[in-house]
Amino acid sequence: MNSREPYHNSPTILSTMPEMEYLIRFSQSHETFRLPEIEALAIVEGIDLKVISYSLESPFCIVSLPSASAARRLVARSILVISIHELWGHGATLPEVHSSVRSHTEPLWSQYLSCSFKFTIDSYQGSRTNDQKLSIINSFAYLGFAGPIKMRNPDEEFILFEDWPWNSTPLCIPDPKYYYFGRYLGTSSRETLPKKLDLKKRRYISTTSMDAELALVTANIALAAPGKLIYDPFVGTGSFPIACAQFGALTFGSDIDGRSIRGDEKKKTLRGNFEQYGLTQHLGGMFTADLTNTPIRKSALGTSTSASSSPAGQPKSDGVSGRIFDAVVCDPPYGVREGLKVLGVKDPEKCPWVIPKGMEMYKDPDFIPPRKPYSFLLMLDDILQFSAQTLVDGGRLSFWMPTANDQDQEIPVPQHPYMEVVAVCVQDFNKWSRRLITYRRIPNAQVEAAAIKAYEQAKAERAVEEGKTADDLNPFRNAYFKGFKN
Repeated sequence: MNSREPYHNSPTILSTMPEMEYLIRFSQSHETFRLPEIEALAIVEGIDLKVISYSLESPFCIVSLPSASAARRLVARSILVISIHELWGHGATLPEVHSSVRSHTEPLWSQYLSCSFKFTIDSYQGSRTNDQKLSIINSFAYLGFAGPIKMRNPDEEFILFEDWPWNSTPLCIPDPKYYYFGRYLGTSSRETLPKKLDLKKRRYISTTSMDAELALVTANIALAAPGKLIYDPFVGTGSFPIACAQFGALTFGSDIDGRSIRGDEKKKTLRGNFEQYGLTQHLGGMFTADLTNTPIRKSALGTSTSASSSPAGQPKSDGVSGRIFDAVVCDPPYGVREGLKVLGVKDPEKCPWVIPKGMEMYKDPDFIPPRKPYSFLLMLDDILQFSAQTLVDGGRLSFWMPTANDQDQEIPVPQHPYMEVVAVCVQDFNKWSRRLITYRRIPNAQVEAAAIKAYEQAKAERAVEEGKTADDLNPFRNAYFKGFKN
């Protein structure tokens, strides 16, 4: 797989079954995130979703769902969906649409004969004159609706969606390339939640705070929901925990720099952000820690046939007990402005006094622990390893990772024998991009011993190849400052 390409691995089924079909009207933004988000929401809501027609080039997606109520629930908390509709007909020409409507939905017409209604035409990448719109609307007169027409708050709204070719208006293209006709069912949270959590209105942010829209999308893909325990090991000012808390999850977080959590220790704090949105009941706990030196209990990994040996003095783990998180969600540091750091001493032989002194002073409120350079690739390995040791079976890891777009410089999607890639979503920034990579924790019984051995060998080889400078330890940082030139 080309790791720069969008990818998703999920229970989506391409189908042409004669069930009721529904039309999802997506926003034409963050295209590679849209299907993974809606598939994740189907899992959260326990809805059987079958994707019939979908393309990154179009905001229209045809799906099969059990009912109209399921359709409304599916999109209710989506950020990248605009609306969902009961699909009455579709085709490449208007006559095809009319034929499709007659053949598929005529038994439904009588339900709407006397209710108030309105017709709308939504022309994506195209436009119509008012006279053209009126003529098209009148062509649906055979539906026989006799109720009052209400342009505001009607009982029912029927929409004809037109999918026009790119740049169709200046090129004077006369007709769309495809039509969809449907009955409006419901809208999403796109117009409400991103505005509610907008960083411009948040009390406390930093230069690396994730914007509200993408934080909410990440929370959706990570299956955030009531009863879920979600952890962010690079919590910063709390963008991801806030987004997950908005969907009812109990959230936890840590950061190597406790100052980002404490803020000014008044109103501009991470806790203050939770208070601002009335989400303190979803704030489980935040603490200062480093991912490689975490106080969180981690389960020893093992397959169904053999368990990994436990550290000396610790009870042997069954590989399941102790794994408590339903999701790990984070945006790790990229190490561009300053090299990545981890707790420790760069050269213990030259500074033997640092560790004993730290053991004496670590409880001092003003104590700043020593740090040493940290490899970007090893950080990615550590994130997957930590997630494998703390996620419940089926739990998700969703984290952001930068990479160069040039194939010779790109960083491949990290792999781990206990973690299955579910989706790779790409946000492009010309010469580089960042990817939201989502994994699912595999039950131990499904992990092969050969895969574990290959992973451990590859990780050991990467550790030997690491350098000592910030650029040596971070291929993305090195490429960034060279302008991504070979």
